[in-house]
Amino acid sequence: MMRKNFRFISHSEAETGKFGYTMAKDIPEGSVLAFTGGMGMGKTAFIRGFAEGKGNNSDVSSPTFALVHDYGGSPHLYHFDMYRVSTWEDLYSTGFFDYLDGKSILLIEWSENIEAALPEDTIFIDIAAGGEETERIITVRFPAEEKKGEAE
Repeated sequence: MMRKNFRFISHSEAETGKFGYTMAKDIPEGSVLAFTGGMGMGKTAFIRGFAEGKGNNSDVSSPTFALVHDYGGSPHLYHFDMYRVSTWEDLYSTGFFDYLDGKSILLIEWSENIEAALPEDTIFIDIAAGGEETERIITVRFPAEEKKGEAE
C-alpha cells in the first residue's frame, strides 16, 4: 500500500491531538516520525494524541531538558527533543542510534537538527501556523514512498 503525502488543517490544540490519535492507527512499530515546526505549533499535542491512539496513557510532555522520554507500551514509544542537539557528538550522547531497534516508534521533535541521521523511511510531519491564531497546517510526507513511486 503506497502512502501518499497529505495536508490537514487543524483549528485547535484538541483537533491536532485528535489527528495524531487517528494517524497512530496506521503507523506500524519500527516507524520514525520526524516533527518540524516552531515553538508552540502543536508538536507535543500531536504526540500526546498519537500516544493515546496507540493505547499509551503516559503523561506526554516535551522532553526539552531530558532529551528523551520513554513511554513504554506496545509498541514502545520514545519521544525525543533534538532542539539542543547540533553536532554528531551531541546526537551520539543521546543514545539515539540504540533506539532504532525496528520494534519501537520514535517521535522526534526538532528533527531538522538531526535530519542527516534519520532513517530513509522516516515519516516527516511539519506543523505550521495557519491564517487564524489557533489554526495549524499539518503536512505529512512519506519520502521513501515518493522514491519508490518514482522508481516504478
